[in-house]
Amino acid sequence: MTTWAQRILEANEGFDPQSWNLPPDVRALNPFEGSESDRIRSINEAFYRKFYNDDNPRKLILGINPGRLGAGATGVPFTDTKRMEAICGIDTGDLRTHEPSSVFVYEVIEAFGGPKAFYDQLFIHSVCPLGFVKVKPNGSEVNYNYYDDKILEQAVLPNITDWLHRLAQW
Repeated sequence: MTTWAQRILEANEGFDPQSWNLPPDVRALNPFEGSESDRIRSINEAFYRKFYNDDNPRKLILGINPGRLGAGATGVPFTDTKRMEAICGIDTGDLRTHEPSSVFVYEVIEAFGGPKAFYDQLFIHSVCPLGFVKVKPNGSEVNYNYYDDKILEQAVLPNITDWLHRLAQW
């Protein structure tokens, strides 16, 4: 039996945004690369092994694409470090992020009966598995949706299609 956790963790390791031919002022957010990748990978693995260590059927909820303060910091869509610790019970060390969409999603999760009840029945992710930031001329970065730019949308569409086909098989 292959568990949800195994499938998700394997998929997370398979994203290769360097091959996505992004516009020059757009950067993919791959939390599994970079200076915090080991810590984020550990948080991510703990979450999926805690809530998805089975092969039970689930309904799928899809958002747009991950943001830098939620999945960009935890590897889990719509889950910032605050909710990862306080609600999911998974230590994030000294990482501290606040993602506004995470507040709403976890209000829904609490109304559903809490994380165990929610994640036992639902899998929440994103249409585009990786998020993006636009690099401003001064070097600062802001969240950027794949559909905000036709060139970016066309660049990531094959990867989105592959991702959605993969999800449909789970």
